[in-house]
Amino acid sequence: MRIARYTLGEDPTYGIVQGERGEEWIAEIQGDPLYQPIVFTGNRVLLAEARLLAPVIPRSKVIGIGKNYAEHAAEMGGEAPKEPLMFLKPNTAVVGPGDPVVMPRQSKEVHYEGELAVVISRMCKDVPIEKISDVIFGYTCANDVTARDLQRSDGQWSRAKGFDSFCPLGPWIETDLDTGDLAILTRRDGEVVQDGRTADMIHTVAALVTYVSQVFTLLPGDVILTGTPAGVGPVTAGQRVEVEIEGIGVLSNPFIRRD
Repeated sequence: MRIARYTLGEDPTYGIVQGERGEEWIAEIQGDPLYQPIVFTGNRVLLAEARLLAPVIPRSKVIGIGKNYAEHAAEMGGEAPKEPLMFLKPNTAVVGPGDPVVMPRQSKEVHYEGELAVVISRMCKDVPIEKISDVIFGYTCANDVTARDLQRSDGQWSRAKGFDSFCPLGPWIETDLDTGDLAILTRRDGEVVQDGRTADMIHTVAALVTYVSQVFTLLPGDVILTGTPAGVGPVTAGQRVEVEIEGIGVLSNPFIRRD
């Protein structure tokens, strides 16, 4: 099931995306599906007529995982850590499909990082690995935008990964997905720059959720970014980056600079 958050120019609402690619429509539902059962209102709209928003705005946090693909760790100049490497992005970094990523004046080297994102369904802590499915609401595409020069100079990653608009999510949440071996493609102005598979993750989705929940109490709508494959690189103002994940869809965002 594909759950979208969208607007027709008024207040945001939620709906279920249905139909074949290129002919999709949205069936509106009542309220926020994170907090209440799905009840259809009877209203429908063509997907092409709606503006998709970030499918979830975390009320608490976005937890990123660094160097979770061996080839990416190597291209960053080192080996992958033995345990998941965690960092936080503020919820103010989240934007939706089509929203611009604003490149800050403090950085001259902004990079894309296409990733699979996990959306948490309920409050949980110390989740055993066999219970992971009970706490996952679904999955979406993410771009863990990073100011690479600030990441190097600061040593810690909060500023480099936390600017407003540095966490595009979308286009919707897919609730029924086997994440064991999915293709992840990132395109910069139409050129494929990342071509990976989730099967190459060092730590699986289940292992990551378990590990993160041992540190943080997870709340409904929290997002875990599961790491990026090899091929990260710079973006310049005016370019567009697309993250496509098999079984989910395509997240596309332009990059702009406001000095």
